[in-house]
Amino acid sequence: MRGKVKLQSVLALLPVYITTLVFVAGPLAYMVALSFLSRSETWGVENTLTLRNYINILEPVYLGTIRQSLKLAFLCTALIALIGYPFGYFMARLPERQRRVVSFFLIIPMWTSSLMRLYGWIIIFRAGGVLDGIFMKAGVIQDSLKLLYTYPAVVTGMVYVLLPFMIYSVYSNAEKMDWNLVEAARDLGAGRMQAFLTITFRLTMPGLLSGVVLTFIPSMGLFFVADILGGNKVVLVGSVIQEQLMKAHNWPFAAAFSVVLMVLTSLLIYLYRRITKVKDLEGLV
Repeated sequence: MRGKVKLQSVLALLPVYITTLVFVAGPLAYMVALSFLSRSETWGVENTLTLRNYINILEPVYLGTIRQSLKLAFLCTALIALIGYPFGYFMARLPERQRRVVSFFLIIPMWTSSLMRLYGWIIIFRAGGVLDGIFMKAGVIQDSLKLLYTYPAVVTGMVYVLLPFMIYSVYSNAEKMDWNLVEAARDLGAGRMQAFLTITFRLTMPGLLSGVVLTFIPSMGLFFVADILGGNKVVLVGSVIQEQLMKAHNWPFAAAFSVVLMVLTSLLIYLYRRITKVKDLEGLV
């Protein structure tokens, strides 16, 4: 009887295993294997094992791209956390009806293409655009700000695209929090800030860290944001991968860069799991 139940469980999970193997493990294994092959002189790859693709990443031009991507990722993630954490926290404190309204207005922009929304920012940032018109009418500026195709425009685009991930990560965590713990801390003499730091912030830390993971890595690879709002002046790791695939046709080098990005992603996820695990253990103690 137990063997029959076990067989039924395996058969029930078989579609999940097949899907994971075909659409997750298979492509990842292919990408890793491709990163150790050589580029063909004409098209495609040669079955010659080499470490040259990873060695080329250490060249100054690519190391500079990695540094610039990390700098942008840290800046965007910090801004997103500063905006998204309070938003998600206070959103969780709203009455249920108001939460639904706020959530609805957050989801509406995601129903349209990210490219279309970014082109809307072009109208705002371009010379003589909406932002210039507002500041000129207010007498703040006399000449155009010329924000389009600049670093601040790219940062704004990244924050705009990735902010909902932080908001919903914090919100989903804060919504499940037991607010009686905060009231108990206040009854025991803790001030607002002390109760927030010792109770609320610690209990919502997993949501904040989850949002950091969901925003840090994409901000290094969203090359279309840098291309549209930065005008190719801001080159990211994702831009290098896209250029090596589509223009240079150097698939092994693009795969090697992707592996490096995947390792960095795995490292962040590992740190996230370790930190949240420690927090859970501290909560049990």
